[in-house]
This record gives sequence, structure tokens and C-alpha cells, in this order.
Amino acid sequence: MTKTRHAPAAIGAMYAGLALTVVAAIVPYIDRANGNMLAGHIRAGYPAYAQDRIDTAATTYLVYLSVLGAIGVVCWFGTIWAVKAGKRWARVVATLMLALAASIGLFNLLVKDTSGDTGLPPLFGWVGMLPCLAGLLAVTLLWRRVGSTPRA
Repeated sequence: MTKTRHAPAAIGAMYAGLALTVVAAIVPYIDRANGNMLAGHIRAGYPAYAQDRIDTAATTYLVYLSVLGAIGVVCWFGTIWAVKAGKRWARVVATLMLALAASIGLFNLLVKDTSGDTGLPPLFGWVGMLPCLAGLLAVTLLWRRVGSTPRA
């Protein structure tokens, strides 16, 4: 990939995605400190569960979301580096990262657990999808042809 005039805009979108990934990773901790919507969501789906079992499930989700956030941050930094360095494979890798992230995000948003409700509260699922919007913008900018200009 050669450096184009679209790379700075794409890199800006990637930094926005990085920031949104950090926010998505922090939201569960903010929730846990202020009301614990996640535990309430689990309790609503499994009213017979004891509090310690609910706490364990909430902690498991917290670890899962933290690991996803950390992997996301590493992927953003790696992709930003590849685009800045003008690596030929950067566009393909960015596209693959977007496909993987969108798949995981949609899974987190839509998957139903054995209670019949979504595994995560909808707010967590939607917050987790936000970095994908930035990723979609970045990938779109990376794949734009050099000679193309926006229409008025």
C-alpha cells in the first residue's frame, strides 16, 4: 500500500476507534461501581441464582469484556502502525479486523443465553459496537481510490 491522502483521515478514524474501544472496556467497570446493571441483568434472567453465583457470572463477563478490550487495543495499535508505515497488507488486515470485531460485537449484542434473554445487557452490546463504526469508516477510507473525489 502506498501512502495516500486518505491515510491521515483513516488513521484519525482508527484513533477514534481506539478511544471507543477503551470506553467500551471501561463501561463495565463504571457499571460495577455504580449500580451493577450487569448483575441485575443476570439476576433478572436467573432469579433462582444465589447472590454469589450472580457475582461470579458478572465477574466472568467482566473478565471476558476486559480481555476483548485489551485485544482490541492491541489490534488498533497494530493496524495504525501498519497504515502509517505504508504496509501493502494494511488494508486487508484492517478489513479482516473489522469483520472479526463486527462478528464479536454482534455476538455480544444478540446472543441469547439459557434464560432466553441476551447474555449482556443491551447497553453493553451497543457500546461494544461503537468501535466497529469507526472501523467501518477507517476501512472505507483506506479502500477509496486515490483519484476519487467526493461528489457535491
